[in-house]
Amino acid sequence: MVNNKRSFKQKLTRKNIFNGLFIALILLLLFVPAAKAFMLQGLMEIGLFKPNLTEKSSTSTTDLASIKFKNADGKIVSLADLNGKIIFLNFWATWCPPCLAEMPSVNKLYEQYKNDPEVVFLLVDADSDFAKAQAYMDRKKYKLPVYNFASNLPKSIFKGSLPTTIVFDKKGRVSFNGEGAADYNSPKFITFINQLKALKN
Repeated sequence: MVNNKRSFKQKLTRKNIFNGLFIALILLLLFVPAAKAFMLQGLMEIGLFKPNLTEKSSTSTTDLASIKFKNADGKIVSLADLNGKIIFLNFWATWCPPCLAEMPSVNKLYEQYKNDPEVVFLLVDADSDFAKAQAYMDRKKYKLPVYNFASNLPKSIFKGSLPTTIVFDKKGRVSFNGEGAADYNSPKFITFINQLKALKN
């Protein structure tokens, strides 16, 4: 009888420990952005969260002159200034777990094209907090160029969802518009960028 009681108590204790750990894990994922980002990064590494490149590209040219951003030095860049280049535009925030999860892949893609004059990267902090955004980049040793909003954006470009990534071709047409985390360093996406580079019109 005593042995049965001990066995029951041991089972109860193990169950309580397991339940406690499970609840702690759920709370961690809910309230710690870095923990959720780490989990999403792991899912990316096993092949989930690939960018959806099957959607048709826009054939109409966006008014790039009306879309402006500024860097930490206050320099304003209109997307029209980048005419003839492929623009990788990413909207993110330091509190957004999916944004943080995809950032290593964005950084790897940037490292591949940073010296390519045909490809430009703009990482736009949705909070417009340069200090916080740059502190994150410095902590992670990323060299990604951080920008803030300097104009209103058309809803057709950015609906407010984070993260959102848009790729414009050399003619200013939206070739990719993806919401949610994705692995942008995938071979398929790199091939997509190279195909845009090869396009003549």
